[in-house]
Amino acid sequence: MFKGLGGLGDMAGMMKKAQEMQAKMGEMQDGLADIQVTGESGAGLVKATATAKGDLVALDIDPSIFQPDEKEMVEDLILAAIKDAQARAAEKSREEMGKMAEGLGLPPGMKLPF
Repeated sequence: MFKGLGGLGDMAGMMKKAQEMQAKMGEMQDGLADIQVTGESGAGLVKATATAKGDLVALDIDPSIFQPDEKEMVEDLILAAIKDAQARAAEKSREEMGKMAEGLGLPPGMKLPF
């Protein structure tokens, strides 16, 4: 009479796995705020540091580039360093999410969060 209910155990197991995955995702997201990457431009004259979440946390500018007639170049270097830091942050975030997906037994290349 209740043969059709045999799948409920599987459903409960899937729900438990989903809750575990959600908790791990939360931990991973929190951990991304602690990972820092540094992008640079102008052969290291301008450096931008960001968290793996993409938040800019520091900017280091070599004083040798502060010349009034090179204002536009300095602005371009700053933007390039920030973009480099953000790109590195995005890559680090992908790496960390990939590690988590592997740990959960998900197929390689599966993107998280769903």
